[in-house]
Amino acid sequence: MLNIRIDEERCIQCGECAEDCPNDVLTIDGGYPEVVAEREDQCIGCQHCFAVCPTGAFSIFGLNPEKSTPLDGNLPSPEQLNTLIKGRRSVRRYLDEPVEKSKITELIEVIANGPTGVNNRKLLFTVVENQTTMKALRTDTYEGIRRVEKENGLPPGLEIFSGIAAAATSGQDVLFRNAPHLLIVSSPEDGPSPEQDCLIAMTYFELLAAADGLGTVWNGLCRRALTQIVPETLTPLKIPKDHIIGYMMSFGKPAVEYHRTVQRGNQSINRI
Repeated sequence: MLNIRIDEERCIQCGECAEDCPNDVLTIDGGYPEVVAEREDQCIGCQHCFAVCPTGAFSIFGLNPEKSTPLDGNLPSPEQLNTLIKGRRSVRRYLDEPVEKSKITELIEVIANGPTGVNNRKLLFTVVENQTTMKALRTDTYEGIRRVEKENGLPPGLEIFSGIAAAATSGQDVLFRNAPHLLIVSSPEDGPSPEQDCLIAMTYFELLAAADGLGTVWNGLCRRALTQIVPETLTPLKIPKDHIIGYMMSFGKPAVEYHRTVQRGNQSINRI
């Protein structure tokens, strides 16, 4: 049930809710918005109708417009967003202390608003929060890599992990960078765009974390190790077998501070 309610005192019958519905679920033939009965099951829950209403007269799923944040006056300026994008860095040095659980929850609740294919919203955010678990994952991964190398040899193309495991013996954590947390985003493999959905969510997380003073690093090495060399280390994390792991990201409180944006150049632009 869509549970649509219209505040007729506020509704100006502008038709924006119906006009912006991607699947033509709404009509305003009667003056006020109504659901097209034979198209009700086509609603994808995007809430465009709810967000586009200029007077807050439209409610769907029983939501209260008054509890949403107005966009006018609350968006970052283009200059601020430019600085955030140019100023974020891949952080490989972390403090030996965890991020507050409430902060991690807040970040994930926000990035869950990112786009997904057909608004399926099936992403699973697996976060290693507990430091004992993080230490065990780190230990098991390195021991597993050494075992695979000794028994059968590392898979072709992954020989670099021999040196990575050797470095860990001397205390250099190349895989996890001594970060206190690991974020893994996955999605059901039968979804419309599982890998893309995961990468979008990761990108949102990276930027939001940077805005909050946290450090992140896209951890391709960790993803390859855990999925291609020692996949058994993922078992305790309880990621469903029918999920595609989009990517992994280490994060935490940075032990390094950057003071200015970098200066890129020579962008490749294909103008048609």
